[in-house]
Amino acid sequence: QVQLVESGGGLVQAGDSLRLSCAASGRTFSRYGMGWFRQAPGKEREFVATISGSGGSTAYANSASDRFIISRDNAENTVYLQMNNLKPEDTAVYYCAARTLPFRSSAPSQYAYWGQGTQVTVSS
Repeated sequence: QVQLVESGGGLVQAGDSLRLSCAASGRTFSRYGMGWFRQAPGKEREFVATISGSGGSTAYANSASDRFIISRDNAENTVYLQMNNLKPEDTAVYYCAARTLPFRSSAPSQYAYWGQGTQVTVSS
């Protein structure tokens, strides 16, 4: 069982940056591939970024590839999402998720554990 707690969301202006954090419980954090997803009102949950257990492999949605950076600190059991040059269309609840394999994945169905989400609102 893994518990995930996101933090770092907030209200910012277009062009600003935010760094989201996701703290995980447990002692085998490096065994979990991790992902960030988001869900805007009235829309389905969508993939943002994913990272392998070692941190050596990452992948991004097209909307995030040139502005967001996913990273992890396995010693701290934490995964991060650095978001730069935020746009109003980035407004959503952001969720981190963990899968029970140390590989990255963009598919929500591959993730067994989810955090409660953190709200990101970007004003124009």
